[in-house]
Amino acid sequence: MIRPRDGHDMRILDSSLSVSPRADVHWAFDAFGNSVALLSFHDAGDELMIESALLLRRYGLDEPLARIERYAGEYPPAYDLEERIDLGSYFTAAYPQDTTALTLWIESVLQHPSGGTLWVLDALVAAVHGAFRYARREAEGVQSPAETIRLGSGTCRDFALLFMEAARHLGFAARFVTGYLHDEASGNETGEDMTGGGATHAWADIFVPGAGWVEFDPTNRIVASRNLIRVATTRAPSQALPVSGSFAHEGARLLRLQVTVSVRRIEQGAV
Repeated sequence: MIRPRDGHDMRILDSSLSVSPRADVHWAFDAFGNSVALLSFHDAGDELMIESALLLRRYGLDEPLARIERYAGEYPPAYDLEERIDLGSYFTAAYPQDTTALTLWIESVLQHPSGGTLWVLDALVAAVHGAFRYARREAEGVQSPAETIRLGSGTCRDFALLFMEAARHLGFAARFVTGYLHDEASGNETGEDMTGGGATHAWADIFVPGAGWVEFDPTNRIVASRNLIRVATTRAPSQALPVSGSFAHEGARLLRLQVTVSVRRIEQGAV
C-alpha cells in the first residue's frame, strides 16, 4: 500500500515499482478505494526489497483554515441523514474501552467546545500537539488512546489515533490516513516545522459538514497542508499497513525491517 491516491488536489505524473526477488504484481482496490499491490513471488530469497518511485503534483490552499471555514458550520456538527448513513463506520469508536480516559482528557483541554467546527478541531489538534512528546517507535501497531494519555508520548500514528477517537467522541466522522511528509531540513514555503519525515507518516481526516474531508496532522499541528501526501485512508490504523503479508521457509525468520522515505520538491519548470 504505497501508491498515493489521485484527486483534484494531487496528481501522479509518473510512478514505478521495483520488487526483489521477482514477483507477479496485481493491482486491486480495497474496501476504501485505496490502490493495493498484491505480490506473488517466484523464488526464495534472503531479502525482500520494495522500491517505489513517484513523481506527483500536489495542490494546496493558501490560508486553508480561513478558506475552509467559509463552508464549515457551527459546533456541534450537523450531518444530514444521507451523510450519516454513508459515513456510519467513521463515527464509531475503535477503542470503546478507553471512553472514560478519553472523556476526562477532552474535558481537561476543551472544557466547553463551541463556535465553528473548524475552531473546535483546530483547538483539538493544538491540544494533542502541545500535550504529548513525539517519540519514534519501531514496534508494530499503535498505542491505544488511553495508553498515549498515560505515557504522555507517542508516534505520529498514535497521535493520529488519539485525535481521531477524540473527534469521534465530539460527534465528528474521522478516518486514519497513512502517507508521506514533505520535510525540508532548511525550512519550507509555508514555514511549518515538520516532525515525522524520513519514514511513512500518519494523520487524520475529518468529514466537516459543508467542507468535506479535511486533513489534520496533530504531530505537526497543521491543517490541510500541501506537505501531506496521502497514500491510503482507512477506518482504523490496522487497515493501513504499508507492507503486510507472510513468508514461509525452513528456518525462515524476520531479522529486521528498514524503511526509508525521501520526499523532495521539484520546481515546476524542472519537470
